[in-house]
Amino acid sequence: MNAPSSPEAVRPPLRVAVLASGRGSNLQALHRAQTEGRLPIALVGVFSDKPGSGAVAYARAHGLPAAALLPSDFPDREAFDVALMQAVAATRPELIVCAGFMRIISKAGIRAAPCPMINIHPSLLPKFPGLHTHARALAAGEHEHGASVHLVDEVLDGGRVLAQARVPVQAGEDPSQLAERVLSREHPLLIATVRAIADGRIRLQGDASARVSWLGDDDLDLE
Repeated sequence: MNAPSSPEAVRPPLRVAVLASGRGSNLQALHRAQTEGRLPIALVGVFSDKPGSGAVAYARAHGLPAAALLPSDFPDREAFDVALMQAVAATRPELIVCAGFMRIISKAGIRAAPCPMINIHPSLLPKFPGLHTHARALAAGEHEHGASVHLVDEVLDGGRVLAQARVPVQAGEDPSQLAERVLSREHPLLIATVRAIADGRIRLQGDASARVSWLGDDDLDLE
């Protein structure tokens, strides 16, 4: 008699919704990893605050469900955020990925989210939340910098860190040079983290550990 299949062998693809405002490079990286069989997810929807964004154009060109809501159509930030989360909820996601979503989501929006939500941030959190992270890291004399994937909660860039990738700071480089080297790690870091969530190696609810996973080049599956 054959042994029963392991739970991992029959685990269905993780249902992922993506929030994006810009050109959609993170979305493209996730979609490429999915179609190449490197990421066991189903992209169930792409949502934006900018109808003309590259992310929306990419989604529609590749047959991914896409929707864009205009903030100006709503009386305030909270109303927009709740409506956005209602649209996201209709796709029955198990994970929301903020992939270059350039709006701070209000507490009302976070509370309305139908499932856990993660974000990728260009610093080694808790250092340098917010903007201009590369310039701030250089001004502080940091010897290493990098990127973090963290849970989204009501504190800006303050949610539990799930994984990080480190980049050594090189002598004499400027913020744009440092940003370029960090970006080369951001897409692989996001893919590796989403893969770990899909595989059940990172748990987002319950008694999940607060310990950070430090990911190196071997973990990031660099192209």
